[in-house]
Amino acid sequence: MIEELSVGSSSKVDAIDITARVASIVNKGKVKDGVCRLFIPHTTAGILINEHADPSVIEDILMELNKAIPAEDGYSHAEGNSSAHIKSSLIGHSLDVFIEDGNLKLGTWQGIFFCEFDGPRKRKIWIKVSSDH
Repeated sequence: MIEELSVGSSSKVDAIDITARVASIVNKGKVKDGVCRLFIPHTTAGILINEHADPSVIEDILMELNKAIPAEDGYSHAEGNSSAHIKSSLIGHSLDVFIEDGNLKLGTWQGIFFCEFDGPRKRKIWIKVSSDH
């Protein structure tokens, strides 16, 4: 079964820590060992794992993405959001996280972030929890 998680961003480019919300879905599924798959069904958003103990790390990631891929750069796409499509393609639309003993198997400092590149918007994340058995 696929769970749908709703996320709302508050700015044009944003990263939202969804680790606790994903962990709650995993716990609800009662899977002891398996995989949690996350998929973003949008072409101007993405998902990543990185440090969530210090919020300045994700701020630095977004700052550098904005420098490398500016909002205005002579793009051909008429909607004016080409930079969002490019950032989304680089960050990616899916990831897998192992589940061990009923918990997400993340590193000590790791968290899961939904990345918005064309906000503010309401978005969705599809999550599937699968057992190894």
